Amino acid sequence: MNNFNWQAIIFDFDGVVVESGKIKTQAFAELYRAYGDDIVAQVVQFHTQNGGMSRYRKFRHFQEHFLNKSPLTEAEEQQLDIRFSELVVEAVIAAEPVPGAIELIRQQSGKIPLFVASGTPEVELKVIVERRGLAPYFTAVRGAPALKKTIIAEILAAHGLKPESVLMIGDAMADLEGAQANNTAFLGRVFPGDPNPFPAHIETVPDLRGLVQ
Repeated sequence: MNNFNWQAIIFDFDGVVVESGKIKTQAFAELYRAYGDDIVAQVVQFHTQNGGMSRYRKFRHFQEHFLNKSPLTEAEEQQLDIRFSELVVEAVIAAEPVPGAIELIRQQSGKIPLFVASGTPEVELKVIVERRGLAPYFTAVRGAPALKKTIIAEILAAHGLKPESVLMIGDAMADLEGAQANNTAFLGRVFPGDPNPFPAHIETVPDLRGLVQ
């Protein structure tokens, strides 16, 4: 991955740019705490196994499969969304960066276009990127409700990029699947000590320091 002939880099955000994975896990646990420990355990397990999936799809899944309730109304989903945002936004803005991420972004932004493709709602994501002072470095910041593979496809098309010359860096299977669906290169980030979610042949790194030149 160190031959840096990339035309562009697409970053996932949580767990790739910012150490915010655990923040989202805690927020899901908090939202469902009233339903008891068993439900919280199921919610946390599903969330951690489905990184990169939008929170809305998770809310719907929990409602129908774990709580066995009728589908969420738009108002109920909005309420969950507002509470989740309140729990996570300030914490993500304040979270530590992934080692090497900010240096890599600063270094490469003057040379090639950089993008964010995240499962976080796009409006919220843009606020976080702006508040962290990272907005000037990215050509586009994209998030939910669009699916990751759609976001990547739209970035490639809008900027005339060759898929094989674009690197996607992600920490979840949704990132890898999005990259594979679009034939881009992929690098997995696995937090030290966490289980590796990727197939054995996928190259992974513990942080992004090795990519800084």
